[in-house]
Amino acid sequence: MQTFLVTGGVGFIGSNFILKARKERWANIINLDKLTYASNPQTLAQLQDDPGYHFVRGDICNIELLGSLLKQYQPNAIINFAAESHVDRSILSPQDFIQTNILGTFQLLEASKAYWEKLSLQKREQFRFLHISTDEVYGSLGPKDPAFREDTPYAPNSPYAASKAGSDHLVRAYYHTYGLPTLITNCSNNYGPRQFPEKLIPLMILNALNGKPLPIYGDGQNIRDWLYVVDHCEALYLVLQSSHIGKTYNIGGNNEQTNLTVVEKICTILDELAPKPNFSYSSLITFVKDRPGHDRRYAIDCNKICSELGFEPKEDFDSGLLKTIQWYLSHPIWVKQVQSGDYQTWIKQNYQDRITAVH
Repeated sequence: MQTFLVTGGVGFIGSNFILKARKERWANIINLDKLTYASNPQTLAQLQDDPGYHFVRGDICNIELLGSLLKQYQPNAIINFAAESHVDRSILSPQDFIQTNILGTFQLLEASKAYWEKLSLQKREQFRFLHISTDEVYGSLGPKDPAFREDTPYAPNSPYAASKAGSDHLVRAYYHTYGLPTLITNCSNNYGPRQFPEKLIPLMILNALNGKPLPIYGDGQNIRDWLYVVDHCEALYLVLQSSHIGKTYNIGGNNEQTNLTVVEKICTILDELAPKPNFSYSSLITFVKDRPGHDRRYAIDCNKICSELGFEPKEDFDSGLLKTIQWYLSHPIWVKQVQSGDYQTWIKQNYQDRITAVH
C-alpha cells in the first residue's frame, strides 16, 4: 500500500480525506497538523488504533521536521491541505495567512524537492505533490460571466485569496523550474461534516439551533458554487492517480446558490428535523454589514476533470445539505468541543458590530 504525507489533516477537508483514504484503503497516512483553533483532535479519534494512520503535531514551516518525516516514512505523495482559509480572519490578521499559506508552502516544496531528488528513478516517476487551493484566486464574476476555467487569470481580492494565489504560483514554479511532479486543484466552496463553525453553513446551523441571529452579509445575493466534501475527496484521489503532472484541475459541485438561498434551505430542513412549536428558524435571518472586498459570484467550470479523469459529483446541493445538517444534529459532543472560548471571542469580534447595523 502507498503512503501519503497529508498536511493539515485535522482540518475540515483534510480530515474527511483521511477518513475516506483509510476506509477505502487508498493509502497509509502520515498526518502532519499544527492543531490551530480550527482543529479538533477528536475528529479523527476513530483512527487511534489504526496501524495505517500516524499523527504528528507540527508546522509545515519547520523544514527540519519535514525533512525528518520524509526520510522516516518515505511517502509516495504529499497532499497539502495545510492553510489558513477564512476570508474574514484574513482581513483582521493577514500575517497569519502569509506565514502559513505562502511561507509554509515554500518550505514544504523545498523539503519535497530535496526528498524527491534522492529517490530512485522509478519512485521519482511515481511521486506526486498535490496542492489544494481555492476558486477565490480567480476573483469575482458578474451575473452572466462564464464560470472559472483553469486558464482564467488570477485576480485575488482578499488577503486569503492573495496568499493562496501566491502558493499556487510557487507550486507551479517548482514544477517548471525543478521538475517536481506537482498538481494543483482549485475547488469551490466545500460543505459537509466536520467543518469548523466559522464558515457559513455550520455557523447558520448552530446559530439556528441555539436561537441566535443568522447573520447574512449585505443583501444575501452573493453566489457560490457548493461542493460536498466527500465528492471533493474522491476528486482529489482521481487527481493523485493522474499521470498529467504539472496540471491544474478545477473541482466544483455544479451547485450555484445565493447565500440567502443557502440559509433559507437550512432553515427549512431544521423546521422539519428539529421543529419548535409556532416557530420558524427563518425568523432568525438578519442582514448585516457586508465585509470589505466581498466577491459577488464564484462559479467553477469543471469540464476538464470530468472529461480527463471521469469525475462526477454524487451529491446535489439538497442531498448534501441534508446529510450535513443530520451530521451536526447527531454530533453534539464534537460541536461543543470546537465551540471554545477562542471561538466565542472570534464570533463576537467579527459579527457583533455588523449585527448592530441591521438593514
